[in-house]
Amino acid sequence: MENKEKLIIICNEKTSRDGANFYCDNIDIKSIPEGLKNKFDILMIAKETKIKRSYKINLEKILLSKNIFKYIYNVIKTFKNKNINYLIISITPYTFIAFITLFIFKKKNYVYLRSSGHEEYKAILGFFGPLIYNVMYFFINHKSNIISCQKRLTSKKKYDLVFPSEIDQDWLNNTNKPSLSSPKLLYVGRIRIEKGFFSLLKIFNEIKNNIELSVVGNSEDIKKKNYKIKFLGFKNNVKELINIYDSHNMTILPSYTEAHPKVVDESLARLRPVIIFEEINHVIQKRHGVFVAKRNSRSLLEVISFIIDNYENIQNEIKKNDLPTKEKFISDLTTILS
Repeated sequence: MENKEKLIIICNEKTSRDGANFYCDNIDIKSIPEGLKNKFDILMIAKETKIKRSYKINLEKILLSKNIFKYIYNVIKTFKNKNINYLIISITPYTFIAFITLFIFKKKNYVYLRSSGHEEYKAILGFFGPLIYNVMYFFINHKSNIISCQKRLTSKKKYDLVFPSEIDQDWLNNTNKPSLSSPKLLYVGRIRIEKGFFSLLKIFNEIKNNIELSVVGNSEDIKKKNYKIKFLGFKNNVKELINIYDSHNMTILPSYTEAHPKVVDESLARLRPVIIFEEINHVIQKRHGVFVAKRNSRSLLEVISFIIDNYENIQNEIKKNDLPTKEKFISDLTTILS
């Protein structure tokens, strides 16, 4: 049997357990460990929740923590293993305390930055949010090996850049041109303040045109008052999700903060244009088919109208994109961590 390197993954994800099976809501927390387990002997440390989550994590060794004390205890338990690497996913109060523990005991660690915590904390906590995050970021940025999905997320001169993706060949096959009889917009993501979802609802309440909006995500807590919005629930089947993209003619990402949103590449893989708002225009990079609107109904309607009127040309431009793949993302992570 191959003697694999040991890797401890530390995350902030609330994870549920059903017998021997574990579940989470964040696709990264599923796909990263599953992708890396071919090369590494992986143990993951996460937070525990009794609420059933959506994605089954195909990983045998996961330590769940009911509180911060159990969380740190689970980290310390791993110290008996020598020559072991640690991968911390995102900077949060929990993972920051785990980092401090690793630093004190001189354990080698990598920190994967997936988004701008400064912007997320501001969206959630207001003025004091970035101040809180900056304290954690300062120590981690200077004392860890940084892996980032975008250059702007770190001020460190030496770091590793990766491009997260869930795209495989299934996403790229059998693309088509949808019906353009009316605008059909799709939102795929979490129902969170920083994701701009509630801002999007407010804008749609002002729109009187014949425009549809469908939402893929856990939406049990949303009062379904707006007849123009279809709540499709959470989808964890790739083929079903691809069919949903195909049944719409554009995707909207209303986030206030993003670094490398996978939904953009998924939509472009299906030749569906993407609308974003000004706060995250940096995510466009070299992609064709991503359009920026101001965060108001008038500007959004103008962008939607332009896309419908120029759809064939836009699809031809989208075909020029060189989209990142899941295989390449996992390969790059494996190389960095080896």
